[in-house]
Amino acid sequence: MASGPDLFVVCKKCGSEVSPYITECPYCGTRLRKRAPKLERGVAAEPKAARRRRPSLGRLKPGEIPGIRVDRRPYVTIAIVLASIVVTLGWKASLWSVDALALTVGTTDEYYRTLTTLFVYDGTGYQVIALGAIFLFGWLLERRHGFWAPLLVFLVGGAGGMFLAIAGDDVVIAIGGNGGALALLAAWAMRDILGRRAGREDDADLLGVLAIAVLLVLLPLATDEANSLAGLGGGLVGIVVGLGLARLR
Repeated sequence: MASGPDLFVVCKKCGSEVSPYITECPYCGTRLRKRAPKLERGVAAEPKAARRRRPSLGRLKPGEIPGIRVDRRPYVTIAIVLASIVVTLGWKASLWSVDALALTVGTTDEYYRTLTTLFVYDGTGYQVIALGAIFLFGWLLERRHGFWAPLLVFLVGGAGGMFLAIAGDDVVIAIGGNGGALALLAAWAMRDILGRRAGREDDADLLGVLAIAVLLVLLPLATDEANSLAGLGGGLVGIVVGLGLARLR
């Protein structure tokens, strides 16, 4: 077994203890040896682990940053909101009559109005609240499932709520999308509610969702345009559809 180098050597001229790895004494300059001793190799270094191949994101689309995927744009949700604004502005500007679109007294046998009346608003406050909820939860649904989900939930939930209003009211005046908004809210929230019951944690703010739902339910107390049965029916349809959507990936 080879012995290692001495811890120090003594300079024969000045008597100082110096490192064995130098060739001249740093104190007096006396030559100690022609060349420094060779260093023995220690334990062989472990081979480097093979680099893991990073997963490729594929080719980037316009507007994407390397390493980050942008969310799909909610085109259908934006279209629903814009259609409501355009229809309402056209009515205010007398471009068309609201009597051809709204669900009012004497028009309950014209069932197409259960859809067209969803895009008509009279009061600004009602419109802002309803369209804000429609955009928020429509966008969340569209990001989760695709363009078809908010369109299906809004139309089926809104029309279902209007049919419930027709069945429950002798005198029906129901315009606006409070039923469609509650349908979108319920359909989006069902997956997270079921997840909480199963013990799964998520980042969803269900208390905020509950506050918005209470605001939409109480809208008929603030304006005669919003029908309480239409909102109730829309929420029930949203729950049923949301249970089906919760089973999808």
